[in-house]
Amino acid sequence: MTSRKQEKYFLILDAALKVIAENGFHGSQVSKIAKEAGVADGTIYLYFKKKEDILISLFQEKLGDLVERFNARIRETATAEEALRAVCEIHFSALENDVNLAYVTQIELRQSSLELRKAIGLSVKPYIELIEHILEKGVREGSFRQDLDIKLTRLLIFGGMDEAVTSWLISGMKYSLTAQVDKSLDFFLRGLK
Repeated sequence: MTSRKQEKYFLILDAALKVIAENGFHGSQVSKIAKEAGVADGTIYLYFKKKEDILISLFQEKLGDLVERFNARIRETATAEEALRAVCEIHFSALENDVNLAYVTQIELRQSSLELRKAIGLSVKPYIELIEHILEKGVREGSFRQDLDIKLTRLLIFGGMDEAVTSWLISGMKYSLTAQVDKSLDFFLRGLK
């Protein structure tokens, strides 16, 4: 993809994020996304076959960016506990700083069709695997229990952070999400040690 095409692709995704957050997925016509992006309706179809593809691509790009941020930060950490803290901090701060993304990932995804949720679920897999690698490292270095069920625990950690964000949104964002990092990490570590 040329840089101009890539720029337009991301412009469309950013517009879609805003429009879907404001109108919900089902209330977001391609024409609304095109208008927000400042492109013709037909231009959208040069990049995406259907509206569902926009949402899938949005998740792939945004979660891919998050995983890149996690990996960059984790390379700077010495221990599994520090790596898990980095994941919590980035997860909460990224979604607190981008309420549209938080709303779309936490609320709209759950209202999508099973087929769409499955496709988007593939975008979450690298994130879950990253948590799994942190847990494996913690077991290897002896800071986490040797009998830890890593497959289950990775889902519990992801699910705990996920629910914390959903609760924050439902509360009307009445408190700081990033202020929940220490409490969340403390909870996770009590089960890991």
